[in-house]
Amino acid sequence: MHFHKFEKIWLIFGTLSLAAFLTIVGVTAFAHGHTPAGGMDTIDPEKVAETPPFDKPGVRQLDDDTYEAVIISQAFGYLPGKIKVPAGKEIIFTLTSTDVVHSFTIDNTKVNMMAVPGRITHKSYTFEKPGTYLVLCNEYCGAGHHMMSTEIEVYEP
Repeated sequence: MHFHKFEKIWLIFGTLSLAAFLTIVGVTAFAHGHTPAGGMDTIDPEKVAETPPFDKPGVRQLDDDTYEAVIISQAFGYLPGKIKVPAGKEIIFTLTSTDVVHSFTIDNTKVNMMAVPGRITHKSYTFEKPGTYLVLCNEYCGAGHHMMSTEIEVYEP
C-alpha cells in the first residue's frame, strides 16, 4: 500500500500525539496514587444488620492513628445518625446500603462514595480541622431523598 507524503506525516504525528497523551495521563495518575478498583467486597443486603462489622455501626479505633467508621445507608438516613471522629487521624469509612443505591458525600472534602446494596465500599480520609461536616446523599433514592443527610463532628484529640 502506498501512502502519500502528507499522509505519512499526519499518521506519525497522530501516533506520537496519542502516545504522549497516554504517557502523560498514566504518569499523572501514578503520581497522584490513583489505582484501579480492586476486588469488591460483597454482603447480603438482607443480612446487613447481622454481618460484621455492620452489626455494630459506628466508629471504632483500629490503632493509635487509625479509626474505622462503619456506616449503613438506608431509606432516607444513615446509621449511626451522628458520627464523631478525631482530627488528624486516618478515618476508614466502610459503607453499604440495605435498600437502594445511595451516596455518602462529605461536603467540602474529597469523600464521595457510592452505597450499593450487596457491595461494601471503603474510603480513607484524614480531617485536618475540627468542626462539623455535612454528609449528603447525591443519588436520588426516593420521595424522602431531600431529607437524607447527617453530620460528622470532628474534634481535637
